[in-house]
Amino acid sequence: MYELLTSLEWLAEEFPTQNQKIAVTVAASGLLLLVLVSYRRLQSWLSSRIQALYADIVTTIVLLGTSVLTLLVTIGVWGATDDISDLMSEFDIGQDVIARLAVSFILLVMTYIVWRFAKRLVHDLVASSPSVTDHQEEVSHRILQVTIWSLSFVVILSIWIDDLSGLLVGAGFLGIVVGMAARQTLGSLLAGFVLMFSRSFEIGHWVELDGREGTVTDISIFNTQIRSFDGEYIIVPNDVVTASIVTNRSKTGRLRLEVEVGVDYDVDIDQAATLARDALESVEDAMEVPEPQVITKDFGDSAVILGVRFWIEKPSARRRSIARTNAISAIKSQFADADVKIPYPQRELSGREETSGFRVADDRSASAEGERSNGSTGKPADVDEPGADEQAAATETNSAEDD
Repeated sequence: MYELLTSLEWLAEEFPTQNQKIAVTVAASGLLLLVLVSYRRLQSWLSSRIQALYADIVTTIVLLGTSVLTLLVTIGVWGATDDISDLMSEFDIGQDVIARLAVSFILLVMTYIVWRFAKRLVHDLVASSPSVTDHQEEVSHRILQVTIWSLSFVVILSIWIDDLSGLLVGAGFLGIVVGMAARQTLGSLLAGFVLMFSRSFEIGHWVELDGREGTVTDISIFNTQIRSFDGEYIIVPNDVVTASIVTNRSKTGRLRLEVEVGVDYDVDIDQAATLARDALESVEDAMEVPEPQVITKDFGDSAVILGVRFWIEKPSARRRSIARTNAISAIKSQFADADVKIPYPQRELSGREETSGFRVADDRSASAEGERSNGSTGKPADVDEPGADEQAAATETNSAEDD
């Protein structure tokens, strides 16, 4: 390493002035910046001509080589080789340490290349399977990434530490402590993986869970986000989701709706059912297959209750509301044209036989009945009700105002 730094001293002699040093440094930095900017384009261009793995290797070597070259040129131009050598001697950085650093760096680069190759391989495999969603593919990438980099860090640690048994035991105890302290978070984490692979619902589905209804906007490892129909964003922990009853109204791609309508007891039920089915033909969102159904549900207080059932596709809260509104309007118009009565709530009253039933009384008979009732109470005729004087005074005042 010392010999390599010494060989860079000629750069300081070649560019002795301050302006020359700055110009060379800017040029080297510009080259590095150019490689960083065009890195993705170079990789895409090579991937279209050679295998993706080879393209990753070439572009990685170009990027790392440019970075190392820029660093060495900057050190040589500014004559910092002696300072770096003194710093290495001060911290006792010998050939052994430099060799370990080099091996660790190479392992990191190889890990990055392997990870890119594995990610592309998983993407190619998932693309051929329509049953795997984009979100599940992303989760698979993250799991694979954590696994590959964890193994790489263990190998790198084994280069610097001779015995890893103590470190692994300590990491095990630390994992137990962290697991006990964050069991709620770990529960949500495990539940998140279960949700992502069980496919109970997906992003964009209309669901009802834990008493909340809305559209799923995101499924993370820890929680599920729902946008309600009022525009609110609801975040539900995944462990709550797995412990709740989930209703997915978008899973099958269609949804059955039911509109209840009451008809008079004198109406022919079969005729009313036929009219209700005919009315649904004008509802745009109602599907023809499965065909609409009309069933007799109940004997109501004032009407026979019919259940008009029909299906809509691509269900959403908006489509459901529109379909129900159009169905109710169409059924009402159809019944009105055919003189089918939709009765109001009614009550049938009767009196007991010992009271000779009951009759409807007009105002005069009601007044006479009230006078008889007052006379039967035994009150003297000349005794005024409480407040009679005040009422008389008010009457005289009103008469005076009229005059």
